Amino acid sequence: MTALVPGDTGPLIAGTAAAAICFVAARGRAGIPRRWRLFAGAGLAGWAVAHLALPAAVLLVLPACLLLALLQVPYARLRSVPNSPLRDQVALVIDSVLIAGSLLALLCTVLPERVLRPGLAAAYPIADLVLLTMVVLLLLTRPDAPVARVPLRLGGLAVLSFGVADTLRLFELPGAWAGYLLGPLFLALAALSRPGVAGETEVPAERDWLHLLLPYVPVTATGVVIAISTGPGRHPLSPFEAYLGWLGLGLVVARQMFTIVDNTVLLDRVSEGQRRLHHQAYHDPLTGLANRALFRERLVAAIEAQRPVAVLFADLDDFKLINDSYGHAMGDRVLHAIADRLRGCVAPDDMVARLGGDEFAVVLDHRPGDAEPVGLRMLAALGKPFLIDGHSIRVGASIGLVVPEPGEQLSADALLRRADAAMYAGKRRGKGAMARYAGGNDGDSNADLPHLLAQALSGGGDPRAAGFEVHYQPIVRLSDGQTTAVEALARWTSPVAGPVHPDVFVTVAERSGLVGAIDDFVLDQACADAGALAAGYGRPIDVHVNVSAARLGQDGLFEGISAALTRHGVPASRLVVEITETRRIPDLTGAAEVAGRLRSLGVRVALDDFGSGFNALVQLHSLPVDIVKLDAKLTDVDVAPERAAALCRSVLAICEDLNITVVAEGIETATRAAAMAEVGCPLGQGYLFGQPGPLPPFVPPQPTDLDSVHTG
Repeated sequence: MTALVPGDTGPLIAGTAAAAICFVAARGRAGIPRRWRLFAGAGLAGWAVAHLALPAAVLLVLPACLLLALLQVPYARLRSVPNSPLRDQVALVIDSVLIAGSLLALLCTVLPERVLRPGLAAAYPIADLVLLTMVVLLLLTRPDAPVARVPLRLGGLAVLSFGVADTLRLFELPGAWAGYLLGPLFLALAALSRPGVAGETEVPAERDWLHLLLPYVPVTATGVVIAISTGPGRHPLSPFEAYLGWLGLGLVVARQMFTIVDNTVLLDRVSEGQRRLHHQAYHDPLTGLANRALFRERLVAAIEAQRPVAVLFADLDDFKLINDSYGHAMGDRVLHAIADRLRGCVAPDDMVARLGGDEFAVVLDHRPGDAEPVGLRMLAALGKPFLIDGHSIRVGASIGLVVPEPGEQLSADALLRRADAAMYAGKRRGKGAMARYAGGNDGDSNADLPHLLAQALSGGGDPRAAGFEVHYQPIVRLSDGQTTAVEALARWTSPVAGPVHPDVFVTVAERSGLVGAIDDFVLDQACADAGALAAGYGRPIDVHVNVSAARLGQDGLFEGISAALTRHGVPASRLVVEITETRRIPDLTGAAEVAGRLRSLGVRVALDDFGSGFNALVQLHSLPVDIVKLDAKLTDVDVAPERAAALCRSVLAICEDLNITVVAEGIETATRAAAMAEVGCPLGQGYLFGQPGPLPPFVPPQPTDLDSVHTG
């Protein structure tokens, strides 16, 4: 972009026309596309008017404006390693000057000294060389969609045209005019090029290694050539060459400083990313609590360190109703609030975790003796309403607590399994309470119970071969102690894990979807044992079998029960299906239809654990039932006899009006049996009348066992 003789009309017209095109094209754009076009137009306008007898130095306005235009690229196409655009601009300038200076030093070494003409005229091709180097660097190190690269390529051709023309003019060679016409033409075409559409073409990945190495390739090559040229017996460096060398050295040092900063920022970001990934891998994204993996890791570490430990397992009661009533977004906010309250119930060095869904757990590995007070604080905290967006939302919870006995060796899975089983046992007896695990042995603590249970109940095999059997507990008439029915209950002694408590394997079955298989096994075995039961009692005996409430509305239940009765030749009137309340009935209308079909077949339907959990008045109203089994909490006259008696009388009155038979569960003492008989309850079941036992031998309780109850 050398100084021209005033009156050169060709460049004047070309520059003016190209500047006008740049300004017009900028009007229809915004942001970076507008800015670089304005810079290019201003540079072309200044370059054009410089021919009107202005100082030759004014011609440098074009390379200065093109430099500003090229420096907009870092804003439009950021590097993969995040940095500020200003930092990228400085690095781009340093790299361009470093490469251009190295090429210039190489040129000074190989060209005769008489050819070089230092001065203002030489500044123009040098500026062109720096700008061309910058374009090449941007094209090589910042790949973009092909459409988006068109303006940059045309700009590079413009700079190349100006550079060739300036070089020809510097050496007083003909043909420079062509470059001064092509340069404005290419800039005008660049301004008119259409912008790329987002997602129009795939953008290749940035080549960071090229961005780091490219500036040093010409520097190294130039250093080798200069070292050879100035070796022993050759001419020394000229002052200009020495100046270029010192300049290159300074630029290399500056560039290294930027590389060090880049690496430091990159390492910081990698470390931060690793910390973030670690946190995401071990924490629940919704509540910020520890997740199951971190909870288990903490529990395993405490066990391996032989520290005393306690585990609390909390399951929210009826949380699905919140999601159904207020939406999942509100449910998420409630879960977040629950997590905050649970954090406030434990010491800072204890861990609260969200295991999934509406399940939470706490591990106490410093003060396990505080487990029960912590559980009570959790129940109290969750019992208070949550005020969210003007809604008062109440959330209850059932908590299971397990504290290993001194010297008892349990795995983390066994501890969590026991806490889970205790929670479910408490939920069966009534919600909103804490239950401590008291089930005794639940098998080998290292056994994989879900896997063993799946092997025992799936694949078409015989569950009896895997240790399953059915025990029977009598149901007696309180007036005379006569056994009228038995309840069939599953028991499991795994060949691998040993005896497993019912609360434990039923909980595992509920969570793994195998409880239906247990129900089916008990149903089939109870029908098969009906003849032996009748022979043992000397008369036909009704048999109660449990069916999970979640299955009542599902297809296949009616057919399975009908097939079992037919297969073993058992009259339908001898079978009672007890609806257990571990899960809410998902389709109450469909369940009522299935219950009606069973009753039409002759099978009677009973509500188990009535008065706790889901089995309450709504089921009594909606389902056609024949028997109600009062939960043991309602029959407990030892704590508040008058209150318990009043509640039982109320339920008995309702059931009498509905022609429903009532069975009192949990009869463990003669006092409780007498109290239930006094309020008019006809039937009872509990350890007082016999614990569950297998067949054979099965020794039914004798009627005389209750004589003292009614005479004493």
